[in-house]
Amino acid sequence: MTATRREILALGAALAALGLAPAAAVGDVPRLPEFGAAEPFSLDGLRKRAETRAMRRYIAPRKVPKGWRDLSYDQYQKIWFDGRNALWSDSDRPARVDFFPAGLYFPSPITINVVQAGQARPIKFDFEAFDKTDKFPDLPMEGMGFSGFRMRAELETPGIFTEYAVFQGASYFRGIGAGQIYGLSARGLALKTGDAEGEEFPEFREFWLEAPEAGAQTVTLHALLDSPSVTGVYSFTITPGDNTLMDVSAELFPRVPLDHVGIAAETSMFLFDETNRARFDDFRSAVHDSDGLSIYNGAGEWLWRPLANPARLERSFFVDENPRGFGLMQRTRRAEDFGDLFAHYHKRPGLWVTPGEGWGAGSVMLVEIPSDKEIYDNIVAYWRPRQPLQPGMGHRFTYRLTWGADPAGPAMLARVTNTRMGQRVFEEGRIAAIDFGAHPSLPEDLSEVTTFVSANRGRVGEGVLQRNPATGGVRLDFTYDPGTARAMEMRAQLRLAGRNISEVWMYRWTRDT
Repeated sequence: MTATRREILALGAALAALGLAPAAAVGDVPRLPEFGAAEPFSLDGLRKRAETRAMRRYIAPRKVPKGWRDLSYDQYQKIWFDGRNALWSDSDRPARVDFFPAGLYFPSPITINVVQAGQARPIKFDFEAFDKTDKFPDLPMEGMGFSGFRMRAELETPGIFTEYAVFQGASYFRGIGAGQIYGLSARGLALKTGDAEGEEFPEFREFWLEAPEAGAQTVTLHALLDSPSVTGVYSFTITPGDNTLMDVSAELFPRVPLDHVGIAAETSMFLFDETNRARFDDFRSAVHDSDGLSIYNGAGEWLWRPLANPARLERSFFVDENPRGFGLMQRTRRAEDFGDLFAHYHKRPGLWVTPGEGWGAGSVMLVEIPSDKEIYDNIVAYWRPRQPLQPGMGHRFTYRLTWGADPAGPAMLARVTNTRMGQRVFEEGRIAAIDFGAHPSLPEDLSEVTTFVSANRGRVGEGVLQRNPATGGVRLDFTYDPGTARAMEMRAQLRLAGRNISEVWMYRWTRDT
């Protein structure tokens, strides 16, 4: 399927709200899920099903009744799942699963199965398992179904099942670590993101949830993906905790050559921070779910690219071979750095991708889309293979997704913690001030440190390095002047005795008009 940018960004806003729906509601008698007839299930059988489907013409999925599709956003919020009716709530299994109805931004129902002892049984849609206000309209039930589900576990308190993952809409899903709230999303697959002819959004059409044994630490699920260009099989082994881990195995079967495909795609929101604060008349200091893209490339370099909200769509290519990891991070972790008492942006997770095997040649891509409101997810990052994925064969990728406050692990070098930009006051040009956090690699005598600052066009001055007593780290600032250029790429790094002691800071500056 294809969709407009505004439609898919609105979908992201809906996901954020729905992921925090109540876990339980008022009622008297639980209505546990009912199941359809059992059928044998195996991963090999699912793979053959996807491969066969890719050889056939794409058939668009059916839609739920029009009344459900025509619901307003406010109306859709007036129905929610009663958490006491959750899958496995009558068992000692270590997970609970709640369900979302189709409708509004989710016009096509999906099938959700439970797998046990090699048999899969579809879960029947039951309107009475949902709670609703008296403002919810009377709608037809024929042809209704689910749009997704969320998963809960005993993350912090025994007996209290807390939400940690949501799968809903196209191939979108989210995760959080203990004590966090939802922010950025992941996608099973991104196709033609930012292309002029429009983006294609593959969908998870059917899920299989394996029933976990009592005491198990993980939950495994599988999904069938379909779109006009590709089918695929995904398997997720999910382990919730302080960092929630998702081990993903994906095999894709293209219907056509896929020359712009995004593996392990992430979608987030960046509106403003100290780099572009002057553009927004807002009482808050910053508004973003993520503030930078971190890359650990195949050459062993750590790169940090602060995010931007440009005046026009921008695409950045970080060419690489066999990347070691990448992800959209939220390094700003103090509530006062945002000044927002409701959104709690400081509690949003970062998401780190660790490839499970060599991915070969390609690029980590960053797409930045202009945005004027925080309800729009305007940032996308993913791995783009150099060679197109060809039809007539399977293409397998494995990777781990780590959701948490610091999912990339301990800092190997001094990390960039903040970037500030603005016009110089008493001289020509603009200033960039880069804060690096405290790290054992930083010497006591900063005169021993060599600063490297460069740009592909315009002019940059020499860097000035000094202690930052507020952070315990150091600040590097330099003057830059783009001249008449519409955009300029800048790069900065700290070195000591011939070795890197900081991440490589990279930034694309663009004019606002």
